[in-house]
Amino acid sequence: MDLCLFAASKISIKIDGVRAFTYGELSSATNNFSISAQVGQGGYGKVYKGTLSDGTVVAIKRAQEGSLQGEKEFLTEISLLSRLHHRNLVSLIGYCDEEGEQMLVYEFMSNGTLRDHLSAKEPLTFAMRLKIALGAAKGLMYLHTEADPPIFHRDVKASNILLDSKFSAKVADFGLSRLAPVPDMEGVVPGHVSTVVKGTPGYLDPEYFLTHKLTDKSDVYSLGVVFLELLTGMHPISHGKNIVREVNIAYQSGVIFSIIDGRMGSYPSEHVEKFLTLALKCSEDEPEARPRMTEVVRELENIWSTMPESDTKKAEFMSSDSGKTDIHSIPSSSSASAMKTPFVSGDVSGSDLVSGVIPSIKPR
Repeated sequence: MDLCLFAASKISIKIDGVRAFTYGELSSATNNFSISAQVGQGGYGKVYKGTLSDGTVVAIKRAQEGSLQGEKEFLTEISLLSRLHHRNLVSLIGYCDEEGEQMLVYEFMSNGTLRDHLSAKEPLTFAMRLKIALGAAKGLMYLHTEADPPIFHRDVKASNILLDSKFSAKVADFGLSRLAPVPDMEGVVPGHVSTVVKGTPGYLDPEYFLTHKLTDKSDVYSLGVVFLELLTGMHPISHGKNIVREVNIAYQSGVIFSIIDGRMGSYPSEHVEKFLTLALKCSEDEPEARPRMTEVVRELENIWSTMPESDTKKAEFMSSDSGKTDIHSIPSSSSASAMKTPFVSGDVSGSDLVSGVIPSIKPR
């Protein structure tokens, strides 16, 4: 990616719609980064809910010394999000790069991460889960087909899918994202980007892991894993078991409904089966066997359109009182809830598919 917009040590950036905040402004917005304002923590650092001087409620992601993400990821996220605008992508409001601090300021998502809700006491209905899946898929379809040049997210996971007050899904965290290949001298577009493997264990495309070839189908695989989480409530890796393998075994054994998340309550079995079939197609080992993101969106829209109207209406009008959801916010780049879910993104090799250790932040 061309990051010539940035100086080597300090950001010198003039982009419409992206505001440069001072440390003082963000400190004031969070009552000097008080513990009561903290709403999340991960390998990148801590996340705070803040209120700007004009009353805007924001999520502030504050990097910490020794974080798993670094200068490159910080610049990447600003560079990408400054030019991406879609209802299913989290909006970047601004940044701070002074006094040895690196902070990103986003719109506040009052219902937090999808992962939080899959682990919560109050479960999501099947219609709400399908709505979330469709929103996330639309955000990724925009990245793959409408962004110019297209973008591969590279870290799609349940903790990077955020929910607003109406439980509409927005894809977040672009610190690991890569621009798609551009045409060569002959006008031919390479099918992949060769890159060091980064991502989150349990969500990584097996082909990308083996060959270091990143494609749009790598995001499709990761989203397929998220779909399986939505259907089962399971973690991608739990007690040494992989969710894709476990669901495939149940599917082939004809006992698939035994692993569907029972906390959803009643659900239309034929729609669940169609969603499950799509999820398994997305998480095929071979990239060629997976659908494109446009096909994923089309199939989800077909499933949604044939759902009982009473279910879809309830999901469409579902909302929450944002004043009661202070425990949720934007995730940090490595993991939205690393203390809850041990899947931390970063460089991955065959010997370190394990959770990262969350470094403690040093007091100022």
